[in-house]
Amino acid sequence: ELEAGRVVCLLGESGSGKSLLLRAIADLILNEGVLELNGRERGSFSPQEWRRAVGYLPAEIFWWEASVGAHFERLPTEVELKRLRLSLESLDWAPNRLSMGERQRLGILRMLDRKPSVLLLDEPTANLDDETSSVVESLILEYLKLNDAAALWVTHSKSQAARVGKRTYLMRNKSLELAGMEETAI
Repeated sequence: ELEAGRVVCLLGESGSGKSLLLRAIADLILNEGVLELNGRERGSFSPQEWRRAVGYLPAEIFWWEASVGAHFERLPTEVELKRLRLSLESLDWAPNRLSMGERQRLGILRMLDRKPSVLLLDEPTANLDDETSSVVESLILEYLKLNDAAALWVTHSKSQAARVGKRTYLMRNKSLELAGMEETAI
């Protein structure tokens, strides 16, 4: 269960199933089980409705349009871009010009642009330095509180899980167990 304004973190070794779980929740791979959002089963949503309500940020951000800005419904403001240490000009760039860290930060803005109720975050700060990671963590936590949204956040960093997560689970052999790191974030 994910609570509005809160983060549940998933830790685990590479290959333990964390990313598969996120893709299953995002309805991007065949899966079994029951998922509900605000008391409504996933099957009652159209795929488009579900993917708008449940934002998925993969570990590798994909781009398909000729320019970065073409991927947004509402272009980020200069203030939003500067907060993440990005230039306004980056919206005009071809995606192949972006560094991995720029892709990650712009991917986060692209996901938040659609105002999802649930964020599925697969290593959202993996390609970022500590200072920029901290800015991204703050942005995401702020978004959750302001939008009554919740997040399932995959990380390999126990310290990040302790900073951002309300609860942390450890994925082992494709099973989850509570990691004992309760109520560590505000």
